[in-house]
Amino acid sequence: MGAAVELEVAGRTVRLSNPDKVYYPERGFTKMDVAQYYLAVADGVLRGLRERPTTLQRFPDGVDGEFFYQKRAPKGLPDWLPTARIAFPSGRSADEICPTEPAAVLWAANLGCLTFHPWPVRRSDTEHVDELRIDLDPQPGTDFHDAARVAHELRALLAEFGLRGWPKSSGGRGVHVYVPLVPEWTFIDGRHAVIALGRALEQRMPGAVTTAWWKEERGERIFVDYNQMARDRTIASAYSLRARPRATASTPLRWEELDDASPEDFDLRTVPARFAELGDLNAEMEEHAFRLEGLLELYEKQVRDEGFGELPYPPDHPKAAGEPPRVQPSRARKAEG
Repeated sequence: MGAAVELEVAGRTVRLSNPDKVYYPERGFTKMDVAQYYLAVADGVLRGLRERPTTLQRFPDGVDGEFFYQKRAPKGLPDWLPTARIAFPSGRSADEICPTEPAAVLWAANLGCLTFHPWPVRRSDTEHVDELRIDLDPQPGTDFHDAARVAHELRALLAEFGLRGWPKSSGGRGVHVYVPLVPEWTFIDGRHAVIALGRALEQRMPGAVTTAWWKEERGERIFVDYNQMARDRTIASAYSLRARPRATASTPLRWEELDDASPEDFDLRTVPARFAELGDLNAEMEEHAFRLEGLLELYEKQVRDEGFGELPYPPDHPKAAGEPPRVQPSRARKAEG
């Protein structure tokens, strides 16, 4: 598979083993192609990862092989790559890598990492979120363009609360919208803020949006996946490659691009040229930090005046106060019958 090569990035040398190993068989993209991609977008991907505890989604045998999530910092970690201790919902903890320079991205790519999953916190304060991440997830019968329509309504809704969002493709069929925050709120607060947004979108776009946790209740609608703001739930970072046959990438977009964009437009071959022309469209996020009081007041109003309550957490989370039963509705009906 070829002798190992050394790549230079920002003053560091990173060893790349087996550079000719094929990672994307459909298009013949190799490990070297992946490394060259991450070199081309290094500033952008690092902006999304910088100082953040980051889980690595590793595909050592390419996208057609087995993969796993590397949460704990692996053995042989370079002494220049810092870590932070993060706490899981179970109460256990782990030291997770926190990239601070471009070489970290290449080092991870050498391990077969295609997709980076950063936490919405920084290593200086792992308990307070500094990004609100809204995942608009198309359900069967809907697609990226349906998610884009919801994203535009979300943009208007955010503006009503003095907030601004930055959109990107998920690399699949979905749309992600990020809102930078002052790091003063907990994971619970962030999750409740997204629930409030999701419920408001349901009311504004009836039949088009859902916050239903159970798939059997979602229908052909865009699911606002509020649990992506729960502790230990992460979203693919900007410029992360995805494990899809065409090697698509999660790519920042301008709002005016959403209607005409297609996820297939943004991949390992096309994104570097786009990045060279436009730079990092998310870079401006670093200049902003918004507050959540308005959305948290909306959440409380929805609970107090509209009869809403807590929504289900993922199964590995402790039971929350007021959380409904974690039983699939159809099974619950059969049990009652």
